[in-house]
Amino acid sequence: MTSLHLDRNRRYVLGLGCERGTPPAEVLELAETALRTAGAQASRLAGVASIDSRRDEPAILAVAAHFGVPAVFFDAGTLERETPRIKNPSDIVFARVGCHGVAEPASLAAIGLEADLVVPKIKSAHATAAVACIRLRKE
Repeated sequence: MTSLHLDRNRRYVLGLGCERGTPPAEVLELAETALRTAGAQASRLAGVASIDSRRDEPAILAVAAHFGVPAVFFDAGTLERETPRIKNPSDIVFARVGCHGVAEPASLAAIGLEADLVVPKIKSAHATAAVACIRLRKE
């Protein structure tokens, strides 16, 4: 996993899941919708996160490249540990990949315990997206 630089300016992580071979344009459109829903400008994005089985998926890599941010990937066990914090656990996803979600738990895992899910899973025909945000501490 590549670490993400999270701070007051780059507080958001975009979690993505998709079927193999999903067109990059579809995933990018969904990603932009998720960021708009979060009220986050692209410049506030720290990274894109997904499951490690999508490490080489062109659509996910294209979204990260489009926003100029790193992509980070997590194994199913790491994503499964986030299940208590996700809004839309799926037994179907669990049966397929070994965790109850991809987009939501990946966005949370990329930030850690100081993450809030600000956009629960949204879907397109072949992809999912979610947005998490790091909680700011009072200084």
